[in-house]
Amino acid sequence: MSIQETKIANDIESYLKEHENKQLLRFITCGSVDDGKSTLIGRLLHDSKMIFEDQLAAIKNDTKKSGTTGEEFDLALLVDGLQSEREQGITIDVAYRYFATDKRKFIIADTPGHEQYTRNMATGASTADLAIILIDARYGIQTQTKRHSFIAKLLGIKHIIVAVNKMDLVDFSETRYNEIVKDYLIFAKELGLTDDITLIPLSALNGDNVVNVSPKSPWYKGDTLMHTLENIEIANDRDLVHFRMPVQYVNRPNLDFRGFCGTVASGIINVGDAVTVLPSGKSSTVKEIITYDANLDYAYAQQAITITLNDEIDISRGDILVKSNEQPDSATALDVNIVWMSEEPLLKGKSYFIKRASTVTTGSIEEFYYKTDVNTLEHQNTSTLNLNEIGHAKLDLEQAIAFDPYENNKAMGSFIIINRITNNTVGAGMIVNKSTTQAKRRAGEYSAFEVEFNALVRKHFPHWEAKEIF
Repeated sequence: MSIQETKIANDIESYLKEHENKQLLRFITCGSVDDGKSTLIGRLLHDSKMIFEDQLAAIKNDTKKSGTTGEEFDLALLVDGLQSEREQGITIDVAYRYFATDKRKFIIADTPGHEQYTRNMATGASTADLAIILIDARYGIQTQTKRHSFIAKLLGIKHIIVAVNKMDLVDFSETRYNEIVKDYLIFAKELGLTDDITLIPLSALNGDNVVNVSPKSPWYKGDTLMHTLENIEIANDRDLVHFRMPVQYVNRPNLDFRGFCGTVASGIINVGDAVTVLPSGKSSTVKEIITYDANLDYAYAQQAITITLNDEIDISRGDILVKSNEQPDSATALDVNIVWMSEEPLLKGKSYFIKRASTVTTGSIEEFYYKTDVNTLEHQNTSTLNLNEIGHAKLDLEQAIAFDPYENNKAMGSFIIINRITNNTVGAGMIVNKSTTQAKRRAGEYSAFEVEFNALVRKHFPHWEAKEIF
């Protein structure tokens, strides 16, 4: 019986309390097709004893008809649940799995390797703290390895583990491992991946250096994959300086209470702190910080709270609460990176809903700077973006929004693009910064009469496609 099982058997309540307070690490597995992503996740779950007996029995039966490992137990079937995935032996959709050890809780996103599922990979990576990029030791760095590394960087993942998999098929050759390490580090430098990179030789199929140290690679002096996942430092990745809280709901149960509910996106807020509401610019001070369990003296990033203020000011869903002395930038024209996720192409000038946290406005692409060939990383001129393409563009918004660059604050710097007719999410974006060029109507080139008339049109006819008369 493991330590975890012993705790559960002896005192379930203390175990649950301890489990609740464990730090959560979200990570993705990515890389080229058949590099062993699903098998690696299966091995992590299996060797950390996170698979129930009935699951094991079901997978053993499925291995006979859908497995790709002959008579061996196919761990990949733990995450490849779709029938089409099992038939083809590939990952198509993003599969999420949850497990925990004595030190940490984990959420894994198993993402597809095929280029045609780039949007699925980007979806899984958008909330990840860490990426495990698998490389088949026989073939080294492939085009898809580079593509996934690029997307990981684009989506702001700060920690990379390069798992050189299938080392058993190259007899755990130290020379081959060192060749791959050298090639990847050269590529990472070209890409600008200068954050935390860890390289580990392993065999997901056999479990070498996954949870337990392998005797087959005595030349490797580093930690196992599990040890690295349990101990890698992620606390400093979150912005604990600049307080930002998008208002998700206004709680008004009676005449004596008005609370503003939301999840703290970044920073720390204390009772008594001066706060400003954006975009109105009205200010007050924090009266109470309320949670389900009790009132708090302070709250920090990722906590769900209700804030009450000492002054009656107008706040509604979509507004942003910030500390008065730490206000973000605001703009109507933004330089952004976009991952396009729709069969219908992204067109310049077409109006879409732009949703950032709980803030919704309308906007359109005014200019495409370039699109990136995700295979060669070359910049190409373009006038549109098609499914799974990634581009850099200027986004023009109907109204100014407060923002932080995505690399500094994911919650304040990310947005989704929604089709105004179908209400489908068709793209995801990351704010780089305020655009250096503004559209005519944003640059103050209208007369005072024109500005006032345009404001009246937007107020009384918000559904109009033509948002400006002049």
